Amino acid sequence: MGEGFELNIVTVLPVLNEEQHIQACLDALINQTFPSVKHSVLVMDGGSSDQTQVLVQEAIQRSKASDGPKIELHHNTGKFVAQGRNQAMDLLHEDVTHVLELIGHSTVAPTHLEHLSTEWQRISQMEQRPLAALGSRVVPRQGELRTVECWIEATLNSPFGSGGGQFDTFTEASPCRIPAFVLHKRSALTDIGGWDEAFISSQDSDLSMRLSAAGYALWRTPKTQVHMTKRSSLKRWWRMGHRYGFWRTKTVLKHPSRLSLREYLPWFGLLLTVVLFALQHPFAPVPLVAYLLVLSVEGVRMAFRFGRFSLLLGFPLCMIVLHTSFSLGLVDGLVRKGGAASDR
Repeated sequence: MGEGFELNIVTVLPVLNEEQHIQACLDALINQTFPSVKHSVLVMDGGSSDQTQVLVQEAIQRSKASDGPKIELHHNTGKFVAQGRNQAMDLLHEDVTHVLELIGHSTVAPTHLEHLSTEWQRISQMEQRPLAALGSRVVPRQGELRTVECWIEATLNSPFGSGGGQFDTFTEASPCRIPAFVLHKRSALTDIGGWDEAFISSQDSDLSMRLSAAGYALWRTPKTQVHMTKRSSLKRWWRMGHRYGFWRTKTVLKHPSRLSLREYLPWFGLLLTVVLFALQHPFAPVPLVAYLLVLSVEGVRMAFRFGRFSLLLGFPLCMIVLHTSFSLGLVDGLVRKGGAASDR
């Protein structure tokens, strides 16, 4: 119980071709109210072919000129997120106590690190187990959302689309299984050997499961939020859903306790419908009609919530795409090895 010391934080940013977002991300970190002498940033570039590296170098100079945190640019020889974070761990100075996960297409408020630090101290005082992870809420990117972006945000804000993962809309600080955009205690990461590089995606879920199994506490707090740029086309939305389903299966195969039956409901519904039609049962259309009716009603709710009447069509469409692509990904994960993400 209790930490009683000031945090010394390094933010790790694995990036690849983030020229559209990296400037805003780094400026948000430069402008933190948390003392810059207690914060630094490691940008782990996986071989960007756009202007990402140039923009990072410019941010390094801006941070120096404003007495901001030290920013370093390093080459991620493994290219993927897990490799970049593990390489960053080898670069940490001895006085670093905590490591913050962010990505290049995210931004945070100026008080983000300050509030994370305060929450860490508060929660560690009440938690009986050693605190290893403190996550944040994931919210939409700042600025006006385009039409498809809004449909996707509404889908992720619905209990039929968010599940209990990184897009969960929680309102109170609490223990959780899989926190998002986590502030980790360095010693806990070292204790379990860092990130499993076999996971090209869902590496954070795997890490959280291993931390929990090792006896550490994992929490999340709504007092800190990460603005994340998500998909802006239905094609990329489909690919994201498939990738999440694919790597969910890989995670469940390694950690059976990660299994959630609700994620398999579309398959159960499809099987039930097929059986009823095969039996020529008069109620055969009921499961499909009920599913579409629920999505339509939820679409009306989301249309009023977001003030976009295009959601009357867009929400059911995005939900069907998500459920279909995720469900196919679940099966694909059983028979195929993982490859690089292609949904951005």
